[in-house]
Amino acid sequence: QVQLVESGGGLVQSGGSLRLSCAASVRSFSLKDMSWYRQAPGKKRELVAQVISGGGTKYGDSVKGRFTISGDIVNNTVYLQMNSLKPEDTAVYLCYCGVVGSSGNEYGYWGQGTQVTVTS
Repeated sequence: QVQLVESGGGLVQSGGSLRLSCAASVRSFSLKDMSWYRQAPGKKRELVAQVISGGGTKYGDSVKGRFTISGDIVNNTVYLQMNSLKPEDTAVYLCYCGVVGSSGNEYGYWGQGTQVTVTS
């Protein structure tokens, strides 16, 4: 009923840029928010950026000023433009969406993840 398809990861040198995309296929639910998280080996999963219904955005402290989330809930697609990449940005980036069912219950779904590797 909910499927997330991510693309755009890869290998880039420090200071470079990458753009990730996430498309959500949603049936029987309403999208509430779409987010990018990341998880590096041995580290906790952390929020990178989020867009909520209505267009509000939120960023993790470590990416503010360098990353931009765009797209919207209406079109079920979000993009993450990552500029001035650093080696510490290396991680698996996962798309997440929050949905609301007809009963008002909320659920969350994860994509399969895409690897981003930044070399120094």
